Amino acid sequence: MHHLLEKLNWRYATKQFDPNKQVGDQDLEIMQRSVRLAATSYGLQPFRVVMVNDPEVREQLKSAAYGQSQITDASHLAVFCAKTDMSPEYVDDYMARLATARNLPISAVEGFGNTIKGQVDSMDAATITAWNKRQTYIALGHWLIAAAELHIDCCPMEGFDAEKFDEILGLKEQGLTATVVAPIGYRSEEDAMAKAAKVRLPLEKLFINK
Repeated sequence: MHHLLEKLNWRYATKQFDPNKQVGDQDLEIMQRSVRLAATSYGLQPFRVVMVNDPEVREQLKSAAYGQSQITDASHLAVFCAKTDMSPEYVDDYMARLATARNLPISAVEGFGNTIKGQVDSMDAATITAWNKRQTYIALGHWLIAAAELHIDCCPMEGFDAEKFDEILGLKEQGLTATVVAPIGYRSEEDAMAKAAKVRLPLEKLFINK
């Protein structure tokens, strides 16, 4: 079996983390860098990842996540948040960074920036937020695969009260909303799901050839 497939077969949505095991700083940085490299529409990166380190805040979030132990027992708690808007200023900042990175005059990217602004102008607020949330899930995919590559456990979670997360973390004031939570760490030996067989569709049903 290919190395990547072995890693992906090893991973699972961890239900019980060992609270005594911590992810090292170097591995955490690799995971964060992998998220930074995630593809997003136009390259806008309309998301942020809040790393929640304060134990008291994590206890509050646990209550807002229906008491799920992963929130407090995992080594690190990552809350993937989507931007709730896409302002012209945000696009302009991206164009400036793009021009600098590629050693171009700003005039060379103005047309690209105007194209993005035109698309954004055609959307209402709810559509923009939904668009940004979809980009956030691409970043989550990088987080999951990087974790598997490093033999780190992870559990993507949507079972939480997003409004309460937004309130506890002060996200609304930052133009963000909690989209998906992905704690990382190391599985507990007591987690019965660690050895459970994966249930997946066969390739011929999953992929449709036309």
